Amino acid sequence: VQLQASGGGLVQAGGSLRLSCTASGRTFSSYTLGWFRQAPGTEREFVATINWTGGTYTADSVKGRFTISRDDAKNTVYLQMNSLKPEDTAVYYCAVKSGGSSSYVLNYDYWGQGTLVTVSS
Repeated sequence: VQLQASGGGLVQAGGSLRLSCTASGRTFSSYTLGWFRQAPGTEREFVATINWTGGTYTADSVKGRFTISRDDAKNTVYLQMNSLKPEDTAVYYCAVKSGGSSSYVLNYDYWGQGTLVTVSS
């Protein structure tokens, strides 16, 4: 499975971005998908996850601002990010796992290459 993330960029605080992650090599309609992020000098942290039934779970730090969704026909998962803050600056990674939802990095089997989001104040 190969994951290709896109949609990152430079945005001012309060702005919005939508990240996309498309999978190739396997259809992921029966898998759980996740978004994580990693700022310089920090560990990779959970952002949001969506399982194969569409159930979602979002980190408290982004709840109410970020929304995860999926389009299985396009083998794509999205992360809509609104009301962005400078502390959201990080490389954002998409990931895939079998089984149910999880916020743990080590539970995910495949990872995309990451896309950089920079939020200026």
